[in-house]
Amino acid sequence: MSLDAQVVKNEPELVERLRALLEPVVRSEGLMLVELLWRRETGGQVLRLCVDRPQGGVTLDECTAVSRQVGDLLDVEDLIAVPYNLEVSSPGLDRRLKDPREFDLFAGRQARLVVSDEAGGSQTLKGVLKGRMGQDVLIEVEGKVRAVPLARVAKARLEVSF
Repeated sequence: MSLDAQVVKNEPELVERLRALLEPVVRSEGLMLVELLWRRETGGQVLRLCVDRPQGGVTLDECTAVSRQVGDLLDVEDLIAVPYNLEVSSPGLDRRLKDPREFDLFAGRQARLVVSDEAGGSQTLKGVLKGRMGQDVLIEVEGKVRAVPLARVAKARLEVSF
């Protein structure tokens, strides 16, 4: 079996090992690891890290620092047996919220939720995130806090407010 086939076969295990190894590096920079992707693209294998900070965003210099540290650590640990490209970026100001913990992390920020209803329709709510309570996302819309079941949130995105 080629090395490339071994990497693909053990992909979930590799991703978990990479996450466990790299998350402390990202945290040491005062950031959080939002997403870690290992995938084949046109130019070959790519390890993509998306890092963020709940308040204030991430600078290019911070992405560069994380990239250098991660690259050095991966060279030493030698977990990846095939050539790959390392990319470190920020999700941007109007990022999608993917992990339920992010509703707590970004409490106080403007957000837009697309909420599905029982009839198959949807409703868009724009307001200020207030975190979670149990399995509900709390969002303040026009001065009233609404509890939306997390299972009904079809899309969630931070809004840019200037």
